[in-house]
Amino acid sequence: MAEYEACILGIRMTVDMNIKELLVIGDFNLLIHQVQEEWSTKNVNILMNLHCVKKLCKKFTKIDFKHIPKIKNEFSDTLATLSSMIQYLDKNYIDPIEVEIRDQHAYYFHVDEEPDGKQWYHDIKKFLATQEYPKNATNGQKRAFRKLANHFFLNKEVLYRRTLDLGLLRCVDAAEATRLLDEIHAGMYGPHMNGFTLAKKILRDGYIWMTIESDSIRYVQKCHQCQIYGDFIQIPPNELNVMGSPWSFAAW
Repeated sequence: MAEYEACILGIRMTVDMNIKELLVIGDFNLLIHQVQEEWSTKNVNILMNLHCVKKLCKKFTKIDFKHIPKIKNEFSDTLATLSSMIQYLDKNYIDPIEVEIRDQHAYYFHVDEEPDGKQWYHDIKKFLATQEYPKNATNGQKRAFRKLANHFFLNKEVLYRRTLDLGLLRCVDAAEATRLLDEIHAGMYGPHMNGFTLAKKILRDGYIWMTIESDSIRYVQKCHQCQIYGDFIQIPPNELNVMGSPWSFAAW
């Protein structure tokens, strides 16, 4: 098996480097438990690899095997993918690869901040509280603004949006919208749903902002785990042609 072969090659490299203490970390549950003799092995091919691993383990003063979830083993998967993409003509020497680990991604999962520093519902909230229109508003804009304000309800300092079924959705600013996206999509109980489902989930939880759907779709598109472990498209690249039978009641 490929996992056993990779483990054997890695242990042999450490033996050549005269390393006496080793911690083997992997996401292949079967290999870890079989080497630790927690699971039995009956396959002949696996038994040969297992005996080879145990024989190499005797050359260390201390060696441990630890299993980690696949989601936490992204670094080794990235190195394996990188090594399979690079072809070296001179096999006697390979240039070292410098890997820099950053504390955070180059992009941020956030909703765009308001350009003027105010909340997107600032004018609506001010109109419901003091009946004041935005500055330099025309008569047509004031009429449209009154129609828009009828869909909102102000309770002390909290602004709500009325729904068609007479429900209330609390309006949130950019900072709280970012926190909701993080918690509902990838939080403790976040199932990493798609963008449209994420927006509907936030609405069902009782929150709303004006660009909730576009922000949810953009957030999912930038989610690192969704891009790696998302479902692959199984649709054929070309349209399939249906072949009819050459004559009636014929079968292949």
